[in-house]
Amino acid sequence: MTTMESATNTGELAQPIAPLAARRPLVEVLSDYLALTKPRIIVLLLVTTVATMFVADPSGPALATILWTMLGGYLAAGGAGAINHYLERDRDARMARTCGRPLVAGRIEPRRGLIFGIALGALAIAELTLTVNVLAAALALAGLLGYVFVYTLWLKPLTPQNIVIGGAAGAVPPLVGWAAATGGLALDALYPFAVVFLWTPPHFWALALLIKDDYERTGIPMLPVARGEAATRRQILAYGLALVALTVVPFFTGLFGALYLVAALALGACFAGLAVHLALRPSREAAVRLHLGSLAYLALLFAAMGADRVILG
Repeated sequence: MTTMESATNTGELAQPIAPLAARRPLVEVLSDYLALTKPRIIVLLLVTTVATMFVADPSGPALATILWTMLGGYLAAGGAGAINHYLERDRDARMARTCGRPLVAGRIEPRRGLIFGIALGALAIAELTLTVNVLAAALALAGLLGYVFVYTLWLKPLTPQNIVIGGAAGAVPPLVGWAAATGGLALDALYPFAVVFLWTPPHFWALALLIKDDYERTGIPMLPVARGEAATRRQILAYGLALVALTVVPFFTGLFGALYLVAALALGACFAGLAVHLALRPSREAAVRLHLGSLAYLALLFAAMGADRVILG
C-alpha cells in the first residue's frame, strides 16, 4: 500500500499519508526498483549469455552486439523478476527470506512494480529486435513468459518438480547469446542450454533445504517439503553427477578442446564433492557451501567454454 489510514478516537478518518516513495531520497527509491530486477541473479545469467556468444563465434562478436545483448538480457530478466515480485508478494510476506522485499514492505506500490516489470520486458524485446535480431528478441520473450507463466503461476504451486521443468526458462540466456552472435541456432547451442538446465535443480534445491520451513508455511510444494530432506539430497546428488557427466561430452564431439576439458573435470570434481558431502554428512553448512559453490561453478565453467573457443578455436 502507498497510503495508510488511521481512525481517531472519535471515529473520523485521518487524511491519507503521502506515498512512502515520495518522501524518501531518490537513491533509495531507485535502489528498490533495482532490487525488483533481482540483479545478483542476472549477473550470472549474463555470464552464460556472453560466454556462449564467444562459443558460437570464436572470432568475437562486435562489441556493440555484446553490449546490446547484455542490455536486452538484463531488461528481459529484470522485467521477469519484477513481475515475479508482484505475483509472489503475498507468499513473500510469509517468508523470512523475502518479507523485506520492496512490494511486501510497502516501499513500492504493487501496481507500480507490475507496470515497471511489464515495461522492462517490452523495452527488452524492442531493443533486442532493433539492435540485435528478431530471434534473440523472441527467445528473450520466451524466457520471460516461461518464468512468469509456466514456472511462477503454474508449476511452482502445483508440483515439487517445478524447478526442473520451469528451470528451462533460466536456461534460455545461452540461446539468446548464440542467436545474437550468429543470427540463428545450431545443434551445439543445446549444450550450454542443457548445462544450465541440469545445474538449476541442485543449485535451487540446496537453497530450498535452507528455507524449507518458509516453503512449508506458504504451502509451496518444493521438493524438501513434498518429498523430505533425504530425498532432496539424493536428487541433488543425482542431478549433480548427471551435470558433471554432461560437461565432458562436448570434448568428445569436438566442440571444445583440452583447455575446457581440464576445467570441466576440475570444476566437476569440486561440484560433485560438495554434493556427495551434503548427501553423506547433511548439515546446514553443507547446503550453504553447495548453493554458493554452484554459483562459482557455473560462472567458471562458462568462462572456460568461451576461453577454450577463443584460444583454441
